[in-house]
Amino acid sequence: SRMVDVSAKPETLREARASGLVRMAPATAALIRDRALAKGDVLEVARLAGIMAAKRTGDLIPLCHPLPITSASLDFSFPADDTLRIDATVRVCGRTGVEMEALTAVSVAALTVYDMCKAVDRVMTIDNIRLEEKTGGRSGTFRRAD
Repeated sequence: SRMVDVSAKPETLREARASGLVRMAPATAALIRDRALAKGDVLEVARLAGIMAAKRTGDLIPLCHPLPITSASLDFSFPADDTLRIDATVRVCGRTGVEMEALTAVSVAALTVYDMCKAVDRVMTIDNIRLEEKTGGRSGTFRRAD
């Protein structure tokens, strides 16, 4: 195992966007939307958890480079009455991409939603965590087709 040497690469603006779903009972989604759960505002806590996780990805995944992230944001939507969608966008001006940081942000935000809602809905599932788009670097732009 080894960390890839990126010291010869030029610094460029790099951005990655990832998404994931948390499926739950419609009543749980309503509690989240109404900010009516006992632990507080689920989406704001999940947003903070996702941002913090993006910043700590190099500590969590053994061969990831620690990166000086310049921006991390999370957005939430309800595409169905039983589904929460999480989108994370992460940016850096650096020598390596931020795909893992965006994926980590979505993952930890989804786990935070589960943690905050498990008292009312233990059958929630976390699904489809995936890279949607990345820009910058030698490999250029990737956009998921579906």
